Amino acid sequence: MMKEIRPHDYDANSIMKQSMHELSFFLTSGNAFPESGLPAILEEGFRLWRSEADESVPKGILMLFDGQGSCLVHEPADTQWDSRSWTTAKLLLPVVLEACKSGKQERMLQSLEYEGEAYEACLSVVPIMLDQTQGCAAVFGFIQPANEASDMAVLHSCALHYRACLHRHLEHLYIQHLTREQVAAEKEAARREAMLQATKRLHDQIHVVAVLNEFMNTLELLYPHSNVELLLSQDYSHADARVQLMTFTHDMNDICAVAFMSGEAALRQEEGRMTIAVPITGKQATYGVLRLTTVGMEWEEDELADMEMLAETAGTAFENAKLYEQSNQLINELQLINELTRRLNQSLQLKDIIEFTTTDLLQIFKADYCCMLQYCKEDNEFIVLSSNKPELLHERLNGDYGFCGKILQTKEALIVSDYSERTAVSSKFMTLTGSHSLIATPMLVHAEVLGVILLTHRRPHFFSYDNYKLLQVLATHIGLAITNASLHSEMRRMAITDHLTGLHARHFLDEQIQARQRQDELGALILVDIDHFKEVNDTYGHQIGDKILTQVSSIIRSVIRDSDIAARWGGEELAVYLPSVTTGQAYRIAERIRTQVSSQTDPGVTVSCGVSEWHFEDGKVSVEALFYRADMALYKAKKSGRNHVQVG
Repeated sequence: MMKEIRPHDYDANSIMKQSMHELSFFLTSGNAFPESGLPAILEEGFRLWRSEADESVPKGILMLFDGQGSCLVHEPADTQWDSRSWTTAKLLLPVVLEACKSGKQERMLQSLEYEGEAYEACLSVVPIMLDQTQGCAAVFGFIQPANEASDMAVLHSCALHYRACLHRHLEHLYIQHLTREQVAAEKEAARREAMLQATKRLHDQIHVVAVLNEFMNTLELLYPHSNVELLLSQDYSHADARVQLMTFTHDMNDICAVAFMSGEAALRQEEGRMTIAVPITGKQATYGVLRLTTVGMEWEEDELADMEMLAETAGTAFENAKLYEQSNQLINELQLINELTRRLNQSLQLKDIIEFTTTDLLQIFKADYCCMLQYCKEDNEFIVLSSNKPELLHERLNGDYGFCGKILQTKEALIVSDYSERTAVSSKFMTLTGSHSLIATPMLVHAEVLGVILLTHRRPHFFSYDNYKLLQVLATHIGLAITNASLHSEMRRMAITDHLTGLHARHFLDEQIQARQRQDELGALILVDIDHFKEVNDTYGHQIGDKILTQVSSIIRSVIRDSDIAARWGGEELAVYLPSVTTGQAYRIAERIRTQVSSQTDPGVTVSCGVSEWHFEDGKVSVEALFYRADMALYKAKKSGRNHVQVG
């Protein structure tokens, strides 16, 4: 139940007594004004009283003592009594000390002599009590001629007036003290609220950029007159100029290095300038240092503790955001690896694999240039398979040259932050592209270097350590895909190639003719048969027969174009398909084959040739019809005495 307040509950005297008690306790506590102390407060109260009571002060010498009997003030300084004041004050001291103990007024007459003249002096002391419970705060001492001594009531009135002035001064100091405490409390509350909100905002962020921005903005808000910088130890690029990469030196005078290595805040003052370095620490590591520079400012111990707490909070938030981003990055990398592997497995054509791999690598790493090289162990050369720098395509480099040579030697990946600062290794690729940053890795299969992947960027310090690691993982999958494609190509080549002659197999020739008949307008076929080949085998043996087959096959390859298709049709019969070639042109080619065979084989043999042609206007266009006409022409050449060319 609420208490009813009645008028008689208020007592002005009790309120005044309570106020005096609080003020006197405040005055004598010794902690309120350490910079001035009680004597200075008593003297200031005396000056206030003296300015108000100038006419009413009794004549004579007036002295003010503190509660321990020390003389604080004596006046006036321009009377005949002044020259004797200190001598007389010695006489007052025992009386003053007694008054301090008893709290009672004292008066005594003292016979004195000055320059041979005797006189009577009245010595009066009036204690000044701020509060009965606190003892004597000060003592008034009066030295007057005996015949002019003031009544004690007058002196007591002066003391009361002084006490009132002292109270006013004390109240003023007390209010100032309360105001300072209130301002300090409000400042502390505001600081704690700002710290609380900053902590909440930092922990609300899940991205490193957001954490760093929030941290720097909070610091600039809390310390607007200071220069704030954040030095990160990791290879983390940030667009904010306030966030920089920390450079480690062996200089132990580097305050940031000291803070980073010790894990504790460091402070340095020189010529009015103060620098504070606070480590940014998480649970797993120290990630950087906050450097704050101020000029003409002083720091309190609480402020430094707050900064350390804020830095620790930022370190934890940075660590959590970094872990979150690393988790997402790992997921993205796994997705990239999965997608790249899926695409690699979709094709067994080496050309397709190299083309889309080059494109994907440029996109994944945001690189300016990519170069894929294959290592030829027999020739100790690197051959450029793919590059978005056309000048480098099909370039051949010595196995010891440049970064490829380093990778071949060590079988390890490498990263170059700024090529302009590195002169030990020369690189045509870096020079042609004007690049500064490089990541390169070998494509290893069964611990052997299959090739090298080079990725570059024109900007220095572009690639991160995470890029470096990811490229190595991708290179493993790319190397396996290239190996599989090469094996598939080799198996296909073996399947479509006659082992003895090196020419294509008959089924491959059939497939190619059928395909060309669907897209071309005409074409020609030459069937070549070695005359009396059975007699060669019977006379010289099958090894010589195989040698003759190889010689004739080499002659055919030397005569025809790269686009023409030569195949072993069966036994000693060979076939050549000539796309978009007329019968007349095919006849001349067959004649060159016949002539060179008769003159260049050892032992010497001759060949007979049958030539046929197809045209899209023919009634029936087929591989079988084309071969049938060529076979009939070959039969005619044989019947006409061999070593001839016939057209069917």
